[in-house]
Amino acid sequence: MKLIAVSAGLSVPSSTRLLADRLADEVRERLADQDHKVEVDVVELRTLAVAIANNLVTGFPPPHLATTIDTVTGADGLIAVTPVFSASYSGLFKSFFDLIDPDALTGKPVLIAATGGTARHSLVLEHALRPLFAYLRAAVVPTAVYAASEDWGSGSDTYTEGLPARIRRAGAEMASLLAARATGPFPEDDITDKQLSDLRFD
Repeated sequence: MKLIAVSAGLSVPSSTRLLADRLADEVRERLADQDHKVEVDVVELRTLAVAIANNLVTGFPPPHLATTIDTVTGADGLIAVTPVFSASYSGLFKSFFDLIDPDALTGKPVLIAATGGTARHSLVLEHALRPLFAYLRAAVVPTAVYAASEDWGSGSDTYTEGLPARIRRAGAEMASLLAARATGPFPEDDITDKQLSDLRFD
């Protein structure tokens, strides 16, 4: 099983990359508990920024970008993480997914996540990322993960879940969807909303 995490972080080190890694590790551990082997790769979009811009202008991807697009579209599952810029996903993140064929992610399990300086931007997951992948007809897991600056190293209280708990829940949902997709009972490219909601998550 192949899992790809796409990180649109621009800095090194990057909280966006860190969140992508933690989500990927959680999914991998959950799948291992179900006796599924998974290979995880991370795509850093910052290293492809010039190639992405050239592709948008010329209409032709250079070989290394074409290989990356094939890797993303050919994966069994996708984790997509972006920093928040101007209350939405970053331009680099959107530009990359603009290059993907609208049918290439149909039915593919996708876990969406974002990072930002303040929790006030957390709704970017619902008003920007989820509609984007709904348009691409991906099977987006119910729990999306947002990490504000204050979430790193924080726990939880009576009223809120901390970042680790949100990562665990999203990872469990993604792993359950990938495992169900690998073993049936429905075609891998025809996951309906009802089938997605009927999955049991631990």
